[in-house]
Amino acid sequence: MGLFILRRLGVMLLTALCLTFIVFWLTNLYPNLEKLAKTQGNFRMSDEAVASYLEDRGYLQPTVDKFGEWLGVLPGWVTTGETPDETFGRCFPAGTPAEDRPTRCGILQGDWGFSTVFKEPVGETVLTRLALTGKLMFWVLMLMVPSALIVGVLAGMREGSKLDRSLSTFSIATTATPEYVSGVIFIAVLASSRFGLSPLLAEWGWIDSKTLFLGSATSAMKDANFWNFFLPVLTISLYGMGYIARMTRASMTEVMTAQYIRTARLKGVKFSEIVLKHALRNALIAPFTVIMLQIPWLLNGVVIVETLFNYKGFGWLLVQAAANNDIELLLAVSVVSVIVVLVTQLISDIGYVFLNPRIRIS
Repeated sequence: MGLFILRRLGVMLLTALCLTFIVFWLTNLYPNLEKLAKTQGNFRMSDEAVASYLEDRGYLQPTVDKFGEWLGVLPGWVTTGETPDETFGRCFPAGTPAEDRPTRCGILQGDWGFSTVFKEPVGETVLTRLALTGKLMFWVLMLMVPSALIVGVLAGMREGSKLDRSLSTFSIATTATPEYVSGVIFIAVLASSRFGLSPLLAEWGWIDSKTLFLGSATSAMKDANFWNFFLPVLTISLYGMGYIARMTRASMTEVMTAQYIRTARLKGVKFSEIVLKHALRNALIAPFTVIMLQIPWLLNGVVIVETLFNYKGFGWLLVQAAANNDIELLLAVSVVSVIVVLVTQLISDIGYVFLNPRIRIS
């Protein structure tokens, strides 16, 4: 197991470098750099002024050199001014004494660059937004995964029954309904002071406030509670729940027709014991993969929900970085996304061994 993990970590590192280099190359294409120069300088800058701006800041170097500087394995560029106070570089601003000028400043040194949109270090921005989305992901998984597994197991225990058809219809309906549709419905029904259930509940005296839930999750960024955080969690959970439930149902149905299950039933073993002790563990192998794939999706795929409920998390940050051509921020977001995908795949492979002892690592 240890050798397998080390081997996979090596492959993950190589994959992360390749994917990151591709993103780095795409974001550093000249049209993007030209847009960056005009955004930071003046939209009426001439081509010569744009080229001078980019050359002074190291953007016109070969891509491999820039990538090495960004990683921190190569010394950062330095632009020498007419006086020492006008000399600046990637790793230090103008006016920095020569003895205080660092040579390398990249990912390996913990320097993710400076955001041109938020006007703050990229690392702080990414950590703040990642923590917000992490909080959202945690509660979504707490609601989505157990609910989906229960629905899938109940549907797969007795294939073709009324319960199976009802739960399968529910799973298909939730998967077929996009978040921007279900989110708007929930806001209209549960978070509107003029329509839906809230006016009725307020009139009956069942709730003290104007609405049952808040239609915005902005306040949840600082103080999340059931009142302001349930609707976005429910919106995301329902969309992902159906897919996991359908996969669990299909896997459970296949396991329940296996020979060892039939033998256990003929021996008179209780049906509940057959499901919990014999069928469930083998039936969870395929859904486990789907569940692990939900984590990268939750990290980057909740842009619509975060925008709909005005929750400024990691997905919202990705949109802002791409829309405003914030190269350093976009690179950092891409690296985090790649790492999350690779780590979840590693956890998924390791989980196979524990769920099914017949799977061995050579």
